[in-house]
Amino acid sequence: MCVTCGCSDDAESKITNPETGEVVAMNSHEHHTHTHTLADGTVITHSHSHEHHSNNATEVAQIHAKMHGNTVTLEEKILAKNDLIAAQNRGWFKGRNILALNLVSSPGSGKTTLLTRTINDLKEKFPIYVIEGDQETSNDAQKIQETGCKVVQINTGTGCHLEAAMVERGLQQLNPPLNSIVMIENVGNLVCPALFDLGEKAKVAILSVTEGEDKPIKYPHMFRASEVMIITKIDLLPYVQFDVNRCIEYAKQVNPKMQIFQVSATTGVGLESWYEWIAVNVPSLAVQI
Repeated sequence: MCVTCGCSDDAESKITNPETGEVVAMNSHEHHTHTHTLADGTVITHSHSHEHHSNNATEVAQIHAKMHGNTVTLEEKILAKNDLIAAQNRGWFKGRNILALNLVSSPGSGKTTLLTRTINDLKEKFPIYVIEGDQETSNDAQKIQETGCKVVQINTGTGCHLEAAMVERGLQQLNPPLNSIVMIENVGNLVCPALFDLGEKAKVAILSVTEGEDKPIKYPHMFRASEVMIITKIDLLPYVQFDVNRCIEYAKQVNPKMQIFQVSATTGVGLESWYEWIAVNVPSLAVQI
């Protein structure tokens, strides 16, 4: 069990190209390494190998024991390797004038529905490409593919978030062109994705009215890390107990600079403001929405 977020060390991620059916395993159970930064700033890299497990078992146990003996807080920079790759991704996006957005939320918030509606409404104006993250299945990638958008599926196995290295590999398969948009739909989770920079321009936190309006203060790290919050499924407001004003107030307490949109992907209400925000953030692609 990794102390960074609780994901299993044995998780094997894979990338699937829905167009070709090609599947690429990202990690090997035969041999894999982990890099950790301890609370005192010490960086430790160790490996797990089935073939040589007996030789390094004691070393690994000692390292893990030392790590568990330290208090690790969310504020500490324990993700140096991920941050380095994220910075490389960010430079890659910038050099190609690609707007990369990291869509984050709880499961069932309506991320995929909002994403497919956004693609269908904007695909004639902007070239949009998608990296789809889920623990298992390619169901959401198939929905996105039906829009005509190119998509790659990343399955994280027991992992609970996407990482910068996964996105880097996904981009190799996706190969988005200059002056395009890459939407990264993260694994449904409001905790760990807040810790992992992917190289995106902005995190977009999606919260549906079928959830509690106190999510921004219950999961402050995610909403603090997000530049945008989208309140979805507002067509259901007459049927649920959700205080929109209080939700916005909570979000502003956590992140006063946050842009907030209220939308319904079903009826289309509020989507124009969201689309305008997208256009403004890629000036060379900006068109009249």
